[in-house]
Amino acid sequence: MRQNPSFTLASEEGVKRLIREHPWMTIVSATDAAGLVASHYPVLLDETANGIVLLTHVGRPDEVVHELGRHEVMVIVQGPHGYISPGWYDANPAVPTWNFVTAHLYGTPELLDADENLRVLEALVDHFEDPMPEPRRMRGTPENSAYADRIAAGTVGLRIPITRFVAKNKMSQNRPDETVDRIIGELEGDGPYASPALAAEMRRTHEALRAARA
Repeated sequence: MRQNPSFTLASEEGVKRLIREHPWMTIVSATDAAGLVASHYPVLLDETANGIVLLTHVGRPDEVVHELGRHEVMVIVQGPHGYISPGWYDANPAVPTWNFVTAHLYGTPELLDADENLRVLEALVDHFEDPMPEPRRMRGTPENSAYADRIAAGTVGLRIPITRFVAKNKMSQNRPDETVDRIIGELEGDGPYASPALAAEMRRTHEALRAARA
C-alpha cells in the first residue's frame, strides 16, 4: 500500500483500535503451490501480548492451502470507508475521492495445538456472544461441549505475531476545517452516500488534529 505522509497511521495503539472495532479480516498468502490465496476470518487481539499479536482460526484444509507456518502472510483489516463527492467541497473545480482507514499487517502464523485452538475458539465465541441478551457458550452444557469438540477438530488455531505493518487513515486531512465539517455533515445526513460510521471516524481524526493545533 502506497503511503502518503498526510494520511499515515503510524500509531500501534491506533492500529489495535482498528482491529478491535473491525475484527473481520482478510488473510493473504503467497504460496508455492497455488500462488496468491486469500481467506476471510474473524480475528482477535491477544491483549496479554506485547506488540500486536492476532488470534484466529481457519477451517481445514485452509491451513494446507495457505501453507500456514511456512512463510509470512498479510492480514488486511478494513475500517469505515466511503465515497466523498466533490460537490461537498466548494464551488471550485475538484474530483471525487474515497475516504478510508485500513492496515496491512505482516507476520508468520504459529499453528496451535488442539487445546490452544479450543481456547481461541472459545474466546472468539465469547467475544461476539457477550453483548447478546442470552450469550451462547461453546461449552456451556455437556451437549455443547461434545459438539464443540467435534467442530474444533475441523479447524486449526493460529497465533500471528505481527512484525511490521503499514496503515493508512485517509480522512480529508488535506482539506480546510470548513470543508471537513461539510463532508461530515453530508455523511451524517440521508443522502445516497451517507455513512455515520465514516463520519464518526472523520470526527475522531479531526478532533485530534485540531486539539494538536490548539
